[in-house]
Amino acid sequence: MAAATPTSPWGSGTPDIVVGPLDLAARVDEALAVQALAFGLGQDEIDVRRHIVLRHLDHPQARALGATAADGRLVGFVYGLPNDRAHWWSTVVEPYLRATGSDDWLDGSFVITELHVHPDFQQRGIGRSLITTITDAVGLPRSILSAIDTESPARGLYRALGYRDLARQVLFPSAPKPYAVMGAALPLRRPV
Repeated sequence: MAAATPTSPWGSGTPDIVVGPLDLAARVDEALAVQALAFGLGQDEIDVRRHIVLRHLDHPQARALGATAADGRLVGFVYGLPNDRAHWWSTVVEPYLRATGSDDWLDGSFVITELHVHPDFQQRGIGRSLITTITDAVGLPRSILSAIDTESPARGLYRALGYRDLARQVLFPSAPKPYAVMGAALPLRRPV
């Protein structure tokens, strides 16, 4: 009889990965390298996103977590902050949310700004651990995010956690594909 696969304390089935606080400003280039692999970004996009991430981190309630391998390598990260209707993202999604009667989600919500896991480490529960851990600590009643509007493992994960579509076919300037805005009550749903 084969031995059971050990699991980490956060249930990923990957005991050599630790999820914890991340000094994202200090490790921004490493995090963006993970995002580039997971999302297929070129260097020009990475350069733009670097400035955006660092600007977001100036917010006093911005939070970041990382998933770190035993060798210290960052294999995943999540960051976000309480939503502010004056932020660029909110100004883009607000008309779409208003059209579906969901614009109240822009208030009292924690925005998951980015969540990425290195492709070699996906489908191991790391993304689930990152998003549930960060949202458990925010002290807000709900969370919102945007994801490419296609059926994907990421969208499946968000639905399993309780996120539902609030608006679809949301177009961001310079984004080649439409997005969906999703929202969930906190705490996020856990597997039964």
